Amino acid sequence: MSFFDIFLFAFNAITPIVLLILTGFILKRIGFLNDNFLQTANKFVFNVSLPVLLFFNVYNIGNLGEIQWNTVIFALIIILLLFISGFVYSKLFIKDNRQKGVVWQSFYRSNFAIIGLPLSQALGGDEGIAIASILSAFSIPVFNALAVVSLSVYTSSDGKNKIRIKDILIKIAKNPLIIGVALGLVMLGIRQFIPTGTDGDYVFTIRNNLPFLYDAIGMMSKIASPLALVVLGGKFRFDAIKGLKKQIIAGSFARIIFAPALGIAAAMILSGISSFFSFNAAHYAAFIALFGSPVAVSSAIMASQMDNDDQLANQILVWTSIASVVTVFVTVVILKSVGMI
Repeated sequence: MSFFDIFLFAFNAITPIVLLILTGFILKRIGFLNDNFLQTANKFVFNVSLPVLLFFNVYNIGNLGEIQWNTVIFALIIILLLFISGFVYSKLFIKDNRQKGVVWQSFYRSNFAIIGLPLSQALGGDEGIAIASILSAFSIPVFNALAVVSLSVYTSSDGKNKIRIKDILIKIAKNPLIIGVALGLVMLGIRQFIPTGTDGDYVFTIRNNLPFLYDAIGMMSKIASPLALVVLGGKFRFDAIKGLKKQIIAGSFARIIFAPALGIAAAMILSGISSFFSFNAAHYAAFIALFGSPVAVSSAIMASQMDNDDQLANQILVWTSIASVVTVFVTVVILKSVGMI
């Protein structure tokens, strides 16, 4: 794959997101979309379509017996390190409590579900998408659980900002995105006990035996991302940039520069000193997607629903999506030049 091909792929992967955001922005400015629609659509995406998307992605993972635990453990360790880094930065440098959680989640929460999987396949082939699919089963629920923590800690209803572990656990359990992933994992677990036929396929699956239900779930899942991005564009305001410049830069830098630098550097170091953490080109393709993708679309939706600064969340999502065309390209070029992918 030439450098031009790499850039073209990154451009083609990210630009549709930007175009959908732009569509929402234009439709709102010409009066085709109004605030009532945007608010209702926002709730629909958060409570219905995104949970269905996450369920669908997890359900379509293959066999849990194929899990590469070294890869999963490494990814979760890096996510937790990014989570801690985001906490420290937001605690020290972000003054507004409604903005702290938004910047915090930018450190660790990538758009792995939407951009990560196709990016992994493009860079790492069939092995890359296989690794990314397994990582998604673990990273996506962790992303959402940690996001509930990030967006809850500084916005307590009593105004005293006390961390109530019980309240946060309840919010995690009731979060629609967590529920969607959890149901997918339950179905994935049940599948392991379903016998297989002589052809090696399971004797019962929703896809093969209940195709009408599988197709309906699939169609609902396809609504999530496009609608979320159109809503995001409708709520986007250029005049908000001036007052949020510092926070936008911090969140964007953390998501598309700091996170991939930390994750990929750690992978290279551990591969050199530990046989347990031995990664090949397909692994690095998945890591680029996991750590280097723009912030998750659901981060803005969740920020809005959990009384955080959704305008800041919208801004970070837009700017990381635009800038990641360049940063993903640069990351791939660097790793390709040193023979890692």
